[in-house]
Amino acid sequence: MSQIKELNISPVGRVEGDLDVKVVMDGGVVTKAYTQAAMFRGFEQIMAGKDPQSGLIVTPRICGICGGSHLYCASSALDTIWKTQLTPNALLLRAIGQATETIQSIPRWFYAIFATDMANKKFAHHPLYQEVVKRFSAYVGTSFQRGVVASGRPVEVYALFGGQWPHSSYMVPGGVMCAPTLKDITRAVAIMNQFRNDWLETIWLGCSIERYLRIQSWEDLMEWVEENESQKNSDLGLFIRASLEFGLDKFGQGVGKFIAYGTYLHKDLYNRPTVEGRQRAVISPGGFYDGKNFHAMDHLKIQEHVSHAWYQDVAAAHPWNEPLPTPLESQTMHNTDWGGKYSWSKAPRFDGYAAEAGPLSRVIMAGNPDNLDHQIKDPLFLDIMQELGPSVFTRSLARVHEAPRLYNQIMEWLSQVDLDGEFYIKPTEQDGKGWGATEAARGALAHWVEIEDGVIKNYQVMAPTTWNVGPNDDQGNAGPIEAALEGIEVADPHDPVEVGMVARSFDSCLVCTVHAHDAKNGEELARFKL
Repeated sequence: MSQIKELNISPVGRVEGDLDVKVVMDGGVVTKAYTQAAMFRGFEQIMAGKDPQSGLIVTPRICGICGGSHLYCASSALDTIWKTQLTPNALLLRAIGQATETIQSIPRWFYAIFATDMANKKFAHHPLYQEVVKRFSAYVGTSFQRGVVASGRPVEVYALFGGQWPHSSYMVPGGVMCAPTLKDITRAVAIMNQFRNDWLETIWLGCSIERYLRIQSWEDLMEWVEENESQKNSDLGLFIRASLEFGLDKFGQGVGKFIAYGTYLHKDLYNRPTVEGRQRAVISPGGFYDGKNFHAMDHLKIQEHVSHAWYQDVAAAHPWNEPLPTPLESQTMHNTDWGGKYSWSKAPRFDGYAAEAGPLSRVIMAGNPDNLDHQIKDPLFLDIMQELGPSVFTRSLARVHEAPRLYNQIMEWLSQVDLDGEFYIKPTEQDGKGWGATEAARGALAHWVEIEDGVIKNYQVMAPTTWNVGPNDDQGNAGPIEAALEGIEVADPHDPVEVGMVARSFDSCLVCTVHAHDAKNGEELARFKL
């Protein structure tokens, strides 16, 4: 006999509390899921009519976690409109800021957002559970404390050049508003070495960065885990072994399509910024992967759907062509129509497809055999996708896999800064349309800007969370997290940790309290708090 149960889980995260999830279960298996962004943002409306450079001040305040990524996009969009000239130093200092913000997020996400779920009682019958609890338990875990403390080091480097973190404004059209000294560079190198010595090699990898980066395949990775006790018992080794033992590789697949804009513009290949020339200049490659084939990243193929969002209906359109979002009157999450409009998030699509944004997308693009000589070439995750496919484990492994390479890139870029060179060239303001993009820690982030009569006519921000938590589109196709939730088995509706693990593997920006209740009778099943 069918046993239909509905769960409304609000909120479903540990960072910013604006994602709710409704799942419909039959016999404990999720048959339909809805992701609901429960907070109206409205930054596009804030920007309308303002000075073009307002984006450099306002948009970094969109997020207290990845404000540097928004600054990167805001300055880059104006670069393409004003036809600026960027010096190698400017591109290096922007890349260092973006990369340090991303690498600091990795241990914070792993220990404070994701790995604490592995200490859930659901996994208590597994042999590795006690060791996971010892290291990964929230606040009291031995590795939790060391990892979160170490995560503060890279943004000290950001602050050396940006003046502060978060919410800096040192990236501007035409370059950066800083001129570092040898003392700054030397201190930055020392800080990054401390990050490596305190956590990255000693706690996380159990080996040198160079040894880890020799891994080319899933078989190589499994051999690396068993190569010696140091690697096997490292936090990464424990995470891999426990994830497979706990079955994290068996659920949370998603839509199976992936998008990345690419980032880190080569210091010698983007000195005259244009929208058209951006993709060949990125070091971390972008693109669209449909599960079998790679496609070039063309931002003109992106549209946003609003048929299931709490906005006035308009046809799906590219961000340059869509109007500022107009909220419907009297629409709140308290009168949700799950068959109609149920979220403040729009539904982005690439060439008509829902696509997952994030670290898994980035490491897949790194495996594209057509990547250029200056771009990252790493076949590991194409092989993992063939062996395991996407899952909570694959997605999470992708996030932590980036840390060693990011460290090496930051150190290389610090060595390339020319202290006697220029860091800023003043541009001439003009009207036009621009696009600025990057890969934030959580994935593809872009700003589309139109300047008319010297002020902002249209400003559209599409965050990685928008890609991942967006609702159904005009054809009723699910968004990435909605699709990843379908088919999962919830063992205990009073503690739906499986739902949380799927959402947190995408690392949507959410907060630290979860309530679950039975939607049919309003009974609260459980309340969880960290």
